[in-house]
Amino acid sequence: MAVTLPGALLARYPRFSLYNSPYPAHDRGRAIDLYPSEGAPSPVAGEVLDVRTVRAPPKPYSPEHDHLILVDCGEYVARILHVDPAVSPGDDVEIGDPLGTTIRAGFFAPWVDDHIHLGFRAPDANPYRASGSAPVELDCDVTPVAWDGTGRVNAVGETFVVLDSPAHPEPGERFAGIADDTGGTALDGGLPHYAGGGAFAGASGPLSVLGERVGTATGHDVEWDPIEVCANGEPITGISLFAGRETLGAKLVRPGHDFAIGERIEVSIRPVDAE
Repeated sequence: MAVTLPGALLARYPRFSLYNSPYPAHDRGRAIDLYPSEGAPSPVAGEVLDVRTVRAPPKPYSPEHDHLILVDCGEYVARILHVDPAVSPGDDVEIGDPLGTTIRAGFFAPWVDDHIHLGFRAPDANPYRASGSAPVELDCDVTPVAWDGTGRVNAVGETFVVLDSPAHPEPGERFAGIADDTGGTALDGGLPHYAGGGAFAGASGPLSVLGERVGTATGHDVEWDPIEVCANGEPITGISLFAGRETLGAKLVRPGHDFAIGERIEVSIRPVDAE
């Protein structure tokens, strides 16, 4: 059983990703992270079955707990995480209703923005398990946008920077993502800091970015090659890839960086065994 999310639902959120996570719940695109512009609007309609506090990996920047909200949607049960709930079992929610407040749990890497994690289980499956959820399909195109690897820093955090390139082709009108070199698909995931990634349009065989082979696609799933991403010649953790509706721009992950606003950066990719 696959669950298809309509474009009208996804358009409520400025950004989403299916593969940009190291956790098993996202394996093979079986969960989606929705990044709201504010609050924690519900991505599903139904009856709240349960609200439970769950343990999260201990991190110095977050509490050691998260919250799981289960919603009976009829044909499936929705699993929602990373929201401090303002709903209770027995409550009915509609799409867009406030669920509570987003929180930064220990499941987050420090460079990850607040978001709503959404997955689905069959009604007769254990809804408390993190893995084995239904595949998530998107009734929404993600436009591939070419990028030459250059740009200037227009936003900084302690663990990342965002470049002004590539620019979104139609801000607010459609979703877009950084393309592979052929321009056939936009890519998703943490390149290469998470084990695998995704191809929004689907693909088959080797994929390359900035002239270097980065992985192999099988449908929407991508297995990254052993590669290293560099910014101005220095290794960084990687590139966070996603689908954006309002903005795009390459997000470079590098804890402890010293990049400054306006600085020009050139990104390159090389095999890890390169001399």
